[in-house]
Amino acid sequence: MQARGELLEEANAFFPVIDLATPRVRALPFALARYLRRHRPDALIAAMWPLTVIAPVVARLAGHRCKILVSEHGMLSAQYCDWGHWHHALLRGSTALGYRLAQQRVGVSSGLIQDMAGLAQMSSADFHVIHNPVPMRPEPSAVALEAAEALWSALAGGRILTVGTMKAVKNHPFLLQAFAKLKRQDARLMFVGDGAGREALLTLARDLGVEDRVILAGFHSDPTPFYMTADLFVLSSNYEGFGNVIVEAMACGTPVVSTDCPSGPREILVDGKYGKLVPVGDVEAMANAIEAALNEPACVDQLKGRAADFHPAKVAKAYLDLLAV
Repeated sequence: MQARGELLEEANAFFPVIDLATPRVRALPFALARYLRRHRPDALIAAMWPLTVIAPVVARLAGHRCKILVSEHGMLSAQYCDWGHWHHALLRGSTALGYRLAQQRVGVSSGLIQDMAGLAQMSSADFHVIHNPVPMRPEPSAVALEAAEALWSALAGGRILTVGTMKAVKNHPFLLQAFAKLKRQDARLMFVGDGAGREALLTLARDLGVEDRVILAGFHSDPTPFYMTADLFVLSSNYEGFGNVIVEAMACGTPVVSTDCPSGPREILVDGKYGKLVPVGDVEAMANAIEAALNEPACVDQLKGRAADFHPAKVAKAYLDLLAV
């Protein structure tokens, strides 16, 4: 809809970015229809509601019959559970129409597909799982690694990392509460990311008496140096569409503890084979899992091997295969 964002410059270096210049969703159908008539693409991939229901309808109205693939990356029923009855009815009605008009429907995890199918009242057999692509980033420079080391300000062995925007769904307060229960007092917890919840986290860390062991590193476009200098990565989310950060951590050989939230972490970690899963909101279980993980040797090669399953080339082929059907 609009060409803006932290990574726009990086994107423009690799492929053309078309700016439809539509700040409001209601203006999108007209802009997209004009684009389809003028450029007549062979395929259109629309990601994330409401684009996933607008694009198939607009393609029909524009009179250009290209292959339409829609993909969801978030648990819609959970994201909008507090928006009221009318919004839920709109969600159900729009997905029932939009998904049916698309030739292919994709969810980034099996749990997400169940959610999509339930909303649209369709069979889950009408959807395909294609996990998110997670690129294997190049080795960070010595300068970047040194900067990460300086932020840790602690010896290796008890470095706990989480990466993500500071918003309610990530449940960072839950992670802080679990961290405060750890027996080892040399551990440090680093948050890489920013958001509206930053001040509340600082206040909670102060109240829990762990403020001096919590590091707020801010947003970094490439968190690889932090993964590589951490001893453990923890995801504390209430729900996820997939959980790219888990794969990013594994690609660096960093062990993982995650909430067993819907949906994605259990699929990535293969029912706990590649990392520890704990119930959402269970502070004691999270603290115990963190303690155990810090005391276990990391299976670096095994973690990196699993992360390779999400290589962009494999994911791209899956999308292209669907579009060729």
